[in-house]
Amino acid sequence: MKRSNIIGLVGALLGIAVLISILSWFVIGPNPTVLQGETDATSYKASSKVAGRIDSLLVKEGQRVSKGQLLYVLSTPEVDAKVAQAKAAQAAAAAQETKAYRGARVQEIQASRDLLTQAEAALALTRKNFDRARNLYSEGVISAQKFDEASTALKVAQASADAAKAQYSIALEGARPEDISSAVALTQQAAAVVAEAESMQADNRIYSPVDGEVSSIIAEEGELVGQGYPVVTVIDMTDVWVTYNIKETLMPRIKMGMKFIAYIPALDRDVEFYVDNISSQADFATWSATRTQGGFDIKTFAVKTRPTSYVEDLRPGMSALVNWDNL
Repeated sequence: MKRSNIIGLVGALLGIAVLISILSWFVIGPNPTVLQGETDATSYKASSKVAGRIDSLLVKEGQRVSKGQLLYVLSTPEVDAKVAQAKAAQAAAAAQETKAYRGARVQEIQASRDLLTQAEAALALTRKNFDRARNLYSEGVISAQKFDEASTALKVAQASADAAKAQYSIALEGARPEDISSAVALTQQAAAVVAEAESMQADNRIYSPVDGEVSSIIAEEGELVGQGYPVVTVIDMTDVWVTYNIKETLMPRIKMGMKFIAYIPALDRDVEFYVDNISSQADFATWSATRTQGGFDIKTFAVKTRPTSYVEDLRPGMSALVNWDNL
């Protein structure tokens, strides 16, 4: 075969290959860069600040609930007992306060008056005996010892009368201001203890914090759950977002607030989103450089996006696909 024919054949083959490549470029085109994000939503874990046994479970998974709707009820006999104890202590403190304000009873005042009258009568008699003993002692009829005994008896009678008078005054005046203040403070303290116990008792009824959907229930009726144990999880279906993990080399095209279209395969529709937040995920690298390459580590950023309007049936876990070349 002549050399010129070979060269012509090779040239023709090369031309055909080039033509096929050009046609492929225009017909097929380059592979698009597709970013895949995952939908998530705000979730609330309903739990109690007291431990107890689940008495009634009033919802099921997948059920739509309203804010304030009762989810489950705990049986808390220990808390109920504490409430009863606190109320009993409050009643005792209130009785002491009433007693302090009312002062002594009529019978106590009368008894104090009778003791005072008796002490005054004894004092009068003792004073007369003392006067006689003093006269007899001055005349030398009785000894100094007898006179001293009469003098001591007078002092004792005077002290008894003074004590009886003081007791009668206390009965008339009632409790001291300090005692009243102390009784009032004890009553207030008891009321605070009752309020605390009743607050714990009320927490045995757990309500939904938002309008949403029950996504999971991790305990059943009759089970004992601890303090803060998340029995029911409620998802706020109106607060959803999609997170994309993007290499920093692609970040120059991402701006806060920018809008774009993403395809939701599970819904088979396009949805408009906007960039709500950009945060660094620098604890890992998409690509690590080496010293011999002289490059740098390519970090990853989490780009949080939200739909511009409410999207019905958009649920956590759904994928959202974005054609990067169309941004």
